[in-house]
Amino acid sequence: MISFVRTAFSCSLILAALHTAALIDGQALFGAEGDGDGSVEVSGELKEWHKITLDLAGPHAHEEDKDPNPFTDYRFSVTFTPESGAPVYTVPGYFAADGNAAQTSAQSGTVWRAHFAPDSPGEWSYRVSFLGGDRAALEPDVGEELAPYHGVSGRFRVSPSDKSGRDFRGKGRLQYVGGPYLRHAGNGEFFLKAGPDAPETLLAYADFDGTAAMKPDVPLKTWEPHVKDFNPGDPTWKKGKGKGLIGAVNYLAAKGLNVVSFLPYNAGGDGDNVWPFVSREAKFHYDCSKLDQWGIVFAHAQSKGIYLHFKLQETEMDDNRHREKDIIPESLDGGLLGPERKLYLREMIARYGHNLALNWNLSEENSQSYEEQNAMAEYILNTDPYDHHIVVHTGTPGQERIYRALLGPQSVLTGASLQNPWNNVHQRTLRWVEASRAAGKPWVVANDEQNPANQGVPPDPGYQGFSGWAEDGEPDKKYNLHDIRKYTLWGNLMAGGAGVEYYFGYGLPENDLVCEDFRSRDRSWDYCRIALAFFSDEGVPFWHMRPSNALVGNSENDNSRYCLAREGEIYLAYLPEGGTSQLDLSAASGKFQVGWFNPRVGGDLLGGSVKSVEGGGSVSLGLPPADEEEDWLVVIRR
Repeated sequence: MISFVRTAFSCSLILAALHTAALIDGQALFGAEGDGDGSVEVSGELKEWHKITLDLAGPHAHEEDKDPNPFTDYRFSVTFTPESGAPVYTVPGYFAADGNAAQTSAQSGTVWRAHFAPDSPGEWSYRVSFLGGDRAALEPDVGEELAPYHGVSGRFRVSPSDKSGRDFRGKGRLQYVGGPYLRHAGNGEFFLKAGPDAPETLLAYADFDGTAAMKPDVPLKTWEPHVKDFNPGDPTWKKGKGKGLIGAVNYLAAKGLNVVSFLPYNAGGDGDNVWPFVSREAKFHYDCSKLDQWGIVFAHAQSKGIYLHFKLQETEMDDNRHREKDIIPESLDGGLLGPERKLYLREMIARYGHNLALNWNLSEENSQSYEEQNAMAEYILNTDPYDHHIVVHTGTPGQERIYRALLGPQSVLTGASLQNPWNNVHQRTLRWVEASRAAGKPWVVANDEQNPANQGVPPDPGYQGFSGWAEDGEPDKKYNLHDIRKYTLWGNLMAGGAGVEYYFGYGLPENDLVCEDFRSRDRSWDYCRIALAFFSDEGVPFWHMRPSNALVGNSENDNSRYCLAREGEIYLAYLPEGGTSQLDLSAASGKFQVGWFNPRVGGDLLGGSVKSVEGGGSVSLGLPPADEEEDWLVVIRR
């Protein structure tokens, strides 16, 4: 990790600003012994899409200072402008204590920090804005310019990235581009995701500063099973801490997965063991060292091609006011967009928004009103200089009420995070892919939690003696990892969905709150890797394709068979129980090759009983090359 110090890869610009002290209410706000002099250091790998850090020597502060409060009473931001003049990025900054708090656990200092990920090589300029006043960080019309900090400016030069492979720095920022899939701004690659939704308490880690367990049945994690996945040269903090969680990230990447999900704040929730503050109730005072340690993990994840799913709150503490319950003390402003919520969102964006691949999820199982959801989403949009993907999560019962109100160009949301029964994924994904398209703003729709709640995605057969079957007390409704592959994973992908995250339930081994071993679902991860690899290895233009189940005789959109197509060019027909199917090529002409893909083992396309078909009518796809009763994907391509 490259931090405040200069390195062989960094270009440092030290600028001493000569300004007079600002006056507020007739008194000099700064000038006290120990304040910084306004000098600036720019560090990091000065390359396109890489994190560049600007450190300002600003006023001395302590995390728990109240007058002024370093988090609420200063608005520090930096505007970065390329030599072409556009686009311009105004990046919120934050108080960083001594600038090395992840290693020192410092609570005070004079370092004020902003992170930036430039989207083009060449010369960039920066200009610092530093305002002070009561709640200046939270209100745009509050604050006085503070010397010698405000107006400091300089330049630096950015080179092209040297990264490749899974590292997002070789691909560029993931962006919503007006369709059902995110796209990397650098190489134009479209993105499908697969990985764990659990544990939601990922950050309840004993190696993080200021982290405590509030419930005896939800202890802090050690991530001990993944220490063996830590590699020499990987980042740590405080003389070797963090190896378990860094190893867990390595394991997910090695399995070919590309997303991880977590709650940055769950006080009052199921886990009640993660918060960004110096203490559980101190909502206006942030823990600099803990948040820097989170940042080390997030940066490592991005280098490994792991997308960050920020679930900003959970239903147990998002407010629930419309349910006519008492306001939960741990909720932020009782669900409103007030000072607690504004500061929380600003701090998350300032510290982590430079990461290239992430989404802001308003809440797990969100229960806020439409007005509250919209206000929160608009605040994120207006604060985040990178316009990252914004979604909201909810279960099947609330989807019609919540999502319908948020459809269309008037909403700033760019997608939906779905929770629904494991065998209803295709139908629910299809519902919101098509509804959002019809409303004029296509959503990126992912399936991020699978019911029943106490089961979710089961562990592998044999793991800790597990039978492999999830039953939920109803043997006639039992299911296993193969059902998840067929109806959850491929159910989402074949409905035009953006991918899946697997929820681990609360009644099975390595469940949602206490999981520390991602190997509990090792075989399910293999199936995810195989699915993602198919689309990339076969060059399938899924971003141009639409769900078209009627073409394989499934106008009811049930689970019998699925079709995703770009009519006249390429058709995918997924057969969950094998067998054969008819394909309606009445609107197509010419000859199409037929190949069969095995979703259980991957590999090259195989030949079935029919090698090619002609357009102009309904055709039989024939039988698969083997295992006629197993699931197969048929690829019909011109």
